[in-house]
Amino acid sequence: MKFILATKKNMTQVFDGEGRAHGVTVLSAGPLVVTQLKDQAKDGYTAIQVGYGVRKEKNINKAQKGQFKDLGNFAHVRELRLEKTDDFKVGDSITASIFAPGDTVRVSGNSKGRGFQGVVKRYNFGGGPRSHGQKHSEREPGSIGSGLRNKVPKGKRMAGRMGNTRTTVLNLEVFYVDTENNEILIKGAIPGRRGTLVEIKG
Repeated sequence: MKFILATKKNMTQVFDGEGRAHGVTVLSAGPLVVTQLKDQAKDGYTAIQVGYGVRKEKNINKAQKGQFKDLGNFAHVRELRLEKTDDFKVGDSITASIFAPGDTVRVSGNSKGRGFQGVVKRYNFGGGPRSHGQKHSEREPGSIGSGLRNKVPKGKRMAGRMGNTRTTVLNLEVFYVDTENNEILIKGAIPGRRGTLVEIKG
């Protein structure tokens, strides 16, 4: 499985060889450093742990300093479960070059946070009618129960915090890979704001 961590930069449009325009998201991808190998016998599962980005040394706790040693001060640490880890060793680097134009990938990240929102924006409710004696009810949710209930049913769609949830977009296509600048251009939009950490899996 191909895997890399990236930071969302911006969206733009690029042209292919036939002059057609494509909307793409520009991602600053990798390089990742393998910080630990986990196996079934010792840890109960098989995975590689990778570090990405740079953080000030004063913000790294002692346990991580002992584990990372001379590998670097990483801002983000993630694990990828694999069937076997024979192809990796601690200190290996994973760069954007593992992907190629035309690869189909899925991208996961936290969506934009929208704050506390009402039902009209959060769930596309229609709101109350504008006639028949209604007053100030244009964006109200309406009834939230019935005469038989003595409580609001679980899962009822109501106003609340919107966004900032883990979102995965499937079947995106890699348009271009810039190995010199560690950038990947992916067709279409991906979750999050500028600077959001995303996971790309192929």
